[in-house]
Formats: sequence, structure tokens, C-alpha cells
Amino acid sequence: MRKALLTIQISLALQCLRSQVLIATSWLCCCPIAFAQPAMIHDGQHDFDFEIGNWKAHVKKLIHPLSNSNEWEGYEGTVSTTPFMEGKGNLSEMNVDGATSHTHIQIIAVRLYNPSSRQWSIYGASAKSGLFDPPQVGQFDRNRGEFYASDTFQGRAIYIRYVWQSANPASTHFEQAYSSDGGKTWEVNWIYDGSRLPAH
Repeated sequence: MRKALLTIQISLALQCLRSQVLIATSWLCCCPIAFAQPAMIHDGQHDFDFEIGNWKAHVKKLIHPLSNSNEWEGYEGTVSTTPFMEGKGNLSEMNVDGATSHTHIQIIAVRLYNPSSRQWSIYGASAKSGLFDPPQVGQFDRNRGEFYASDTFQGRAIYIRYVWQSANPASTHFEQAYSSDGGKTWEVNWIYDGSRLPAH
């Protein structure tokens, strides 16, 4: 009798197991299997397209950087940016005049895109120096770009940070900051806000 009961219990258990296997098989056949997709690598070649065109420039310049000074001067003028090499680079020229000192500042920025590293290098020069500064290298994350370089200021080794932001098609924002403590703290010393001028 006990043997018969054991045989029935085993039979019922096997039937239950078969049912569970059939249900699982049916679910796998009917439901799509989600596989992790590799993240798309961002091609940043067009990240600076927002800067192409002519701009009304408003600049705030910290007169004495890295000296615990808070004395700023405002500058007004224009910025013109043109692309080259099918968008893999662009050239910006800024011409602004100081409201107090009446100093004229003329600077250029040559931006080049590296398709291998997917990063931009920004080479800046002024009419005063006639030399290119060490390139700022970095990339965009959505509408914000950060670019870094090392240089010297008044004999001191510093880091330089550029931050570009594209708020909307009609306005742009840029900040330059110095760090004299290895990047622990930053002091903003140049702020540029651009308003797009109507196309000719």
C-alpha cells in the first residue's frame, strides 16, 4: 500500500514539473528577450555648430586674476565664427572694447575635432602676443563642454578650464577659470555671453 502511495506521489510530482516546464517554455517563446545594447558612442563633430555665425559679445574680465581681487571690467563688441574642413574645425574672431580702460582686445580661437579621440582641441591667440596658447582639450556632454590645459601665469604653474554652454540657438555662454592648486579650486576670470546677430 505504501509503495502504491509513493508511486502516485512521484507521478503527481512529475506531472507538476512537466507543467511548469511547459509554462516556462511557452513564456520564453512568446516574450522577446531583452539583451543589453552597447552604448552609442557620441560623435562630437558638430558640437560646436551652435557657435557658427555672428554674435553681439558682452564680456566681463577679472582685471587681476589669482590675487583675491573682485575688480571686473566690461567689454562690448562682436564675435564671428566660420567653419572649415567640412565642419571638422572652425575659427572664431572676437573684437571687444573695454568700457573703462577703452582697451581693444582682438583674439582668435581655432577649434579642431579629433575623430579618433572624439575630442576638441581649442587653440587661442591674441593680437597682442601673436602666439598660440597651449590647446584646451575636452568634449561636450549634451549642451555643456569642458576643456582643460596646463600653462603658466606670472611664473606660476596653473590649470585652465573652459566651459562652453549653448543655452538656445540665439544665445551662448562661455567661462574661463584658473586653478593654482592643482584643480582643487577654480577662479572664473573671463565671462562671455553672446547674442546672435541677424543674418545678412
